Amino acid sequence: MNEKEFALSYDVAVIGGGAAGLITAIDLAKAGCSVVVLERSKLVGGRAMTVDKNGARFNLGAHALYTEGEAYRILQEFGLQLEGGTPPTSGIGIWNDKLPALPGNAALLLTSRLLSWSGKMEVGRFMMKLPKLDADAVPDISWREWAELEIRDPMARNLLYALSRTATYNRDIDRQLAGPVLRQVERSLRKNGVRYLHGGWQTIVEQLRELATRSGATILTGGGVAEVELDEASVRGVTLNDGTSISARQVVSTLPPKETFRIVPGAEQTALKRWQEDARPAMAACLDIALRKLPVSGRNFAIGLDRPVFFTNNSYAAKLSTNGDTIVHLVKYNIAGDGNPKEDERELERTMTLLHPNWQQEIVARQSLPAMTVCYDFAHIERRDRKPGPAVPEIRGLYAAGDWASHGEWLLDAAAASARRASTQLLKDRDRDVTSERALASSRH
Repeated sequence: MNEKEFALSYDVAVIGGGAAGLITAIDLAKAGCSVVVLERSKLVGGRAMTVDKNGARFNLGAHALYTEGEAYRILQEFGLQLEGGTPPTSGIGIWNDKLPALPGNAALLLTSRLLSWSGKMEVGRFMMKLPKLDADAVPDISWREWAELEIRDPMARNLLYALSRTATYNRDIDRQLAGPVLRQVERSLRKNGVRYLHGGWQTIVEQLRELATRSGATILTGGGVAEVELDEASVRGVTLNDGTSISARQVVSTLPPKETFRIVPGAEQTALKRWQEDARPAMAACLDIALRKLPVSGRNFAIGLDRPVFFTNNSYAAKLSTNGDTIVHLVKYNIAGDGNPKEDERELERTMTLLHPNWQQEIVARQSLPAMTVCYDFAHIERRDRKPGPAVPEIRGLYAAGDWASHGEWLLDAAAASARRASTQLLKDRDRDVTSERALASSRH
């Protein structure tokens, strides 16, 4: 196939129109590249989209923006409006079907009936130590190993595991690397460290899409990529599912590792094979409910201590309804392969009944996502590449980004940070190639 056989031509093709793809496209378009974003769905946004049901705005699963995270910094840099509020920092625990107060501050810690005196002292020391802890200096051990070395009291460890589940949306404590978990927990416990957005995360999607288009990027929806086209070990473009070929000297895939592996010829001879083999997706069962009113006033936040569940009243901090309804969210954190969708949904309903009896009488709308992918990989002890991407070393011009390409970040922070790494590396490589081509042309004259 010669150059004239390509239907379209761009400098860069970005595969995937989720947050990582849109951030990558904005970075590259702002730098002067001609960019096309290829999204197989009819709408961009991926798991950052928000669904409207009877005036209630439901995110696709649990969503929180960490104000000290990489995503918040990049979105602010882009000039996005991130209006919202902070969820409550104090709430209740769930332990043996009882609802004890969580020790969310020093006074509650001292009076807590959950912890022994020694447990209170250990939790207090941990909270004082956490802001000063250098997460990068923590040994490459699992979160469970670190906690068992540092915290002797079993109930104190239960509390820390519950906090980490809520901060990372992940309960795989035997695989999670301790350092990244500690950094995320510290971010989540900061004052105003978590933000729920008015209108849901669709507001982020809409602003990113508008900025990408305004910056010069082209967005094509409804046409997935069938294959990345290579000329020996260099990218030359992509072929869409409908057979259309698009010329591009660089490609950034923001698809999950297994999907990227599938569309790249010879991927079994590259780092893509290792990345998809090592990937450990984090899963969750999610239940969102719109209520005319909250049955029990003041119960806005609850964390399971003996079960991996979480409840939050999103409307406490953000406007998510056009008619004044209360929007609540429940989640059960799962490890890939261990969830039972029907039983998980029933458990979330039972949790709601424990917290808010007779809630069914107040329902306006509900959304059940019993097998939601939280992220496609995370920093874990079995991952051979601690920092996958952004470049695929064996293929010139191919880059990877997404929530799975974490260098210690979590969730949207991982997606945004990996997108910035991919765009930065691509531009460096592009400048190097231009310099080399000019030097070669000069030598010929």
